[in-house]
Amino acid sequence: MLNSFSERYSASKLACYFLVQLLFISSSVGDDSEAYQNVYFGDTHLHTAFSADASILGNLNTTPDIAYRFAKGLPVVHSLTGAKVQLHRPLDFLAVSDHAENIGVISAMVRGDERLQPSELSKALLEKIKTGPPWAAFEMVLKPEVNTLTDPGFISAEVSNDTWHVIADAADHHNTPGEFTALIAWEWSSMPRETGQIIGANLHRVVLMQDDASIAKQFIPYSSINSEDPEDLWAWLEQTSTRLNTDFLAIPHNSNISDGRMFDLIDSRGKPISAAYATTRMRWEPVVETTQFKGDSESHPFLSPEDEFADYEQFILAGKQPLPGDYVRSALRRGLELEQKTGVNPYQFGQIGASDSHTGLSSIEEDNFFGKWGGESTPAQLLEEKKGGGLGARMGAAGLAGVWANNNTREELFAAFKRKEVYATTGTRLKVRFFAASNFRKKDARAKDLVALGYKKGVPMGGTLSRDEVLASQIKAPGFLVTAAKDPDGANLDRIQVIKGWLDADGNSHEKIYNVALSNNRQVDADGKIIKVGDTVNRETATYRNTIGATQLATYWLDPDYSEAQASVFYYARVLEIPTPRFSLIDAVAIQQAHPASLPDTVQERAYTSPIWVN
Repeated sequence: MLNSFSERYSASKLACYFLVQLLFISSSVGDDSEAYQNVYFGDTHLHTAFSADASILGNLNTTPDIAYRFAKGLPVVHSLTGAKVQLHRPLDFLAVSDHAENIGVISAMVRGDERLQPSELSKALLEKIKTGPPWAAFEMVLKPEVNTLTDPGFISAEVSNDTWHVIADAADHHNTPGEFTALIAWEWSSMPRETGQIIGANLHRVVLMQDDASIAKQFIPYSSINSEDPEDLWAWLEQTSTRLNTDFLAIPHNSNISDGRMFDLIDSRGKPISAAYATTRMRWEPVVETTQFKGDSESHPFLSPEDEFADYEQFILAGKQPLPGDYVRSALRRGLELEQKTGVNPYQFGQIGASDSHTGLSSIEEDNFFGKWGGESTPAQLLEEKKGGGLGARMGAAGLAGVWANNNTREELFAAFKRKEVYATTGTRLKVRFFAASNFRKKDARAKDLVALGYKKGVPMGGTLSRDEVLASQIKAPGFLVTAAKDPDGANLDRIQVIKGWLDADGNSHEKIYNVALSNNRQVDADGKIIKVGDTVNRETATYRNTIGATQLATYWLDPDYSEAQASVFYYARVLEIPTPRFSLIDAVAIQQAHPASLPDTVQERAYTSPIWVN
């Protein structure tokens, strides 16, 4: 087991830092065209005032132009508070993904657009928006008897078409190949109803395209008004991509509140998942959103009781319980089971993070977080325990997509999503590499050209390793190279883990967590336990010190439990940072208020790589 450079050598932390950067940025990759050298961080899920719920809840004037300016690191004005806000570090890419359902209509209503024909409902809502508070207006549209999607006062094809063109043009205007990528996108917002009532199953998808506004303006985004079923969305994507000679991908998000339906065993018509369904789903949905404001969807303590870190930023709707179809790890396990039955894995996806901000501001940093909604953007609003429906400090400040590519362009980023060479972070910009092969050796983890070696001998995150190749090798088990470097502006690293899921001979799936690299020379004891990394957080000042942990971890790991009886297997790496102050603690200190006991003081920011499969 290899620990941090700073622990294995007596060099200074500064020298260690530069070694880390050389490992990740300057690794020799020769002429191998499949060796992707750079990581880019961005947000694929952001709403402006053109999304109906964003407008209703206090964001009345944040345009896509403002959203892109903020993402680029420029100062902008917050839509509700009027304060100047700015990112500490700009993003590399952003997708404005407003809800397709009646897109732009509420914003136009507030502006007094004469193209809208008011109804009794729309006039009442407009009055609520103007008089406030935001939650009163939102509660009005959540009533079972209300359906703004079909009420004539909320429908204008002309307004929605013009809004879509504004969104597409803004992306083209801000897209600067090689410097900043603006992806054209929208959100298909399926919330199925039963007996006319919304059942609390969030089945939303963010749809990305790689082409420019000239292509985007040739269609109107497909919405859940057209259909609530993802199969119909996929059919539309197929037809439209063929007609316009373009391509799309759809990203399932926020699965932790899907009522078990995001990664179900049946399709939306109630039929068992078939090979055709699985093939179509994987054609359009190569990655999923594992972490965002509304909680973390990797796993849950109820589903992974042996995982001490499965409780990160949990959020469940009132009256619901965690179900296997809600979480990514159990979905990966289900995918193995379904593949054995149908021949195709419908859940062989990569992982990314995103924000789902509705302020138009991709504020994912713990010390620079403005909440999900315009109406709860200040520390006092976020910490208010009795809320009228908002998430407040119950949500998490997250997340980002890390994308391995050679250049920061629409084409390269889109291709990386397609091949799943991406990973999720909860907002940190730590760098992670994950490779698998049948012929790696321990010395490879110390190689100067580790990255080139990973591509040459094996497959990267998102890839598949042949089971026959593994069994034919001398070792007869898959080996892995995994490296992680701390966020240069963030916390040191606690550990690297590998999460394994496999299918036994009886067709049942299992999971196990391996600690493969630990900081501070810690070791696994005879009982399989590890001393915690420690905690340097000062609760009085909401600060921490990087006096524990590692700046970089790297290791070769061979699966000690692999056997021929394991028909199909997946592995992904999880990298944990040392504890740091949660945004709610920082806010509480800022306004000199006691931090609510119901909220954690600290978080351990983390990254989840896309899996590698052996099958």
